[in-house]
Amino acid sequence: MSLFVKKSIQQLLSTADGEKSLKRTLGSGSLIALGIGAIIGAGLFVRTAAAAGGFAGPAVTISFIIAAIGCAFAGLCYAEFASIIPIAGSAYTYAYATMGEIIAWVIGWALILEYALGAATVSISWSEYANRLLSGGVPGKGIPYEWCHSPMESAIINGVSHHGIINLPALVILLALSLLLIKGTQESAIVNAIIVILKVAIVLVFIAIGWGFIQAKNHTPYLIPATAPAALLPDGTTYSYLDFFRHGWGGVLRGAGIVFFAFIGFDAVSTAAQEAKNPKKDMPIGILGSLVICTVLYILFSWVLTGVAPYQDFMHAGKEASVAYAISTYMIGYGWLSTLVTVAILLGFSSVILVMLLGQSRVFYTMSTDGLLPKVFSDLHPKFRTPYKSNMLLFVFVGAFAAFLPETVAGDLTSIGTLFAFVVVCVGVMVLRKKDPNLVRPFKTPLVPLVPILGIIICAAMILSLPGRTQLSALAWMVVGLLIYFSYSKKNSKLGSAGDALPTASDFEKLG
Repeated sequence: MSLFVKKSIQQLLSTADGEKSLKRTLGSGSLIALGIGAIIGAGLFVRTAAAAGGFAGPAVTISFIIAAIGCAFAGLCYAEFASIIPIAGSAYTYAYATMGEIIAWVIGWALILEYALGAATVSISWSEYANRLLSGGVPGKGIPYEWCHSPMESAIINGVSHHGIINLPALVILLALSLLLIKGTQESAIVNAIIVILKVAIVLVFIAIGWGFIQAKNHTPYLIPATAPAALLPDGTTYSYLDFFRHGWGGVLRGAGIVFFAFIGFDAVSTAAQEAKNPKKDMPIGILGSLVICTVLYILFSWVLTGVAPYQDFMHAGKEASVAYAISTYMIGYGWLSTLVTVAILLGFSSVILVMLLGQSRVFYTMSTDGLLPKVFSDLHPKFRTPYKSNMLLFVFVGAFAAFLPETVAGDLTSIGTLFAFVVVCVGVMVLRKKDPNLVRPFKTPLVPLVPILGIIICAAMILSLPGRTQLSALAWMVVGLLIYFSYSKKNSKLGSAGDALPTASDFEKLG
């Protein structure tokens, strides 16, 4: 069998409907909510301050715009594919239709880095914030250290040494959301929509109240000058802004690289294509709509945050405490808002985990129906018509990472898996345009090949900017994936040895 055998449109759509298919319950509003649920997490609260404090200053708003443009290029390509191939599986399915099985497998394997390891990483952060809320920020209170940290972590609290045993809160949130997904996609979408409304409302409250505390001097100069005084770091050392990528437009570009990862998640909307009521119309609205809404919120939020507190302050309060610090220090009388922000972060984490678990189980479902993964991953619940066995196995896999590993292990791998998928989708759009220019496309990516090429360049640059050890780890992950492909998937692929051609325009015309 050829490694580059492609799926025809008939094969792609043969599993789209019927008794053994996923249930179509999502409208454009639910898809937009899924996108917002995946995008707005801690990135809004953590990445903004980190980029502003060390690189972009108040011009972090421009950094968000640059990052959003990069995401938009990939988003437009996702929207075209999602409208013409409304099947679960996202970039994996698109690669199968345009570049062949081996590329599709590599992408499916890379998506595990984005969704599964991403869900594990976020659940660990959820555990940390939940403990902070329960303890009121007082060390030693709340959940005992041993039961909310991995065995690889230790700390001295009030003079006593503590070692982690297992991260139980992370397991609890993963189990709760996995059970919700098993119950049904519509129920999950409803819960996600409620979470999105609450956390967006809290973000809007911060913007509305904080707007009155903006000081013009904090926005002047707008770009960090090379002559900016060195900032004092928590460890007593100083941080110089002389480096090209720490001031001016260089700093803005570096800031864009940081806040780019606050946008990760919009592509998860495309994994739910097979559960959309009218995918040809709803998928582009869901993908691009969620991206636009989040971009506007990000720009407004960063404008207010850098207006309330000077960017230098974020060098010693630039992580999870940044927003709470700004509120308690410069917005006197609004301490309650700091608690609300912590709640918003917890809600944000919850919806991100939910959408990532949804996305991963749908990718596994599609790969399993193709024979590339064991059948257990595509077994549907007789009543709920959800891939319940996949959800349960995914909980065990993700839970193992969340319970026993620290957050830093999988963080950058999540990003590199996402960016790789973006590159392949951009390439896929150009391939399909050349192979079948007359194909019926309900939504067309504008300015092809310019938009896909710009998407490839920006995403590839982001991959190259990641640490070398992350790139090596991703390479090792791919080697393991290829070993699985050649030992199991290739022999069990349902396409057989003959292969299939690319979908043609007549294939889509038959769909009406």
